[in-house]
Amino acid sequence: MIRNWFAGEEGVVRPQGVEVAKTRTRGPGRTYSRVVPGVSGRVLVVDDNKVIRQLIKVNLELEGFEVVTANDGAECLDVVHRVCPDAITLDVVMPRLDGFGAAAQLRADPRTRDVPVAIVSACTQQEVEAGIAAGVDAFLAKPFEPTELVRVVRRLIERKDRSDRGDRSDHNDGRKGTPAGRGRGGPLQ
Repeated sequence: MIRNWFAGEEGVVRPQGVEVAKTRTRGPGRTYSRVVPGVSGRVLVVDDNKVIRQLIKVNLELEGFEVVTANDGAECLDVVHRVCPDAITLDVVMPRLDGFGAAAQLRADPRTRDVPVAIVSACTQQEVEAGIAAGVDAFLAKPFEPTELVRVVRRLIERKDRSDRGDRSDHNDGRKGTPAGRGRGGPLQ
């Protein structure tokens, strides 16, 4: 189970389906679990900082993901239909269109409304609240551990795959009419 962190508190309850993961950078040592042969899924990585974009890309590629990058939310929306990603990571503060605006537009488009979206940012309380309102599925606070990034992305894609196959066990928490995802599903585990 992924530990949920927010403002230094472990185990803070979030709306079902929304994950907030915050990790502390550890000392030197192995940061990748293994190189996975084949492709685990396609991820669209959106960040205006070239170094962060490359860091996310390399870590996901080492775990077998195919990665496409975009510089900001506007470019994300330009390429998302050509790329057809299995998941999207978004920074919050970007030129032209920020991560919340991009997430809201992705949710408004029938072709992308079900693509899992993770915010990779400072994850302040305001960012989490705005992200939930925009339909974000998960949050990963910077600085992050590469293994945590991979775990969050992998779980989002697995959840999407179960949904695509029609496995409804993930889609209702027992409350009538409350589907998972978009701030209402179960925590990623």
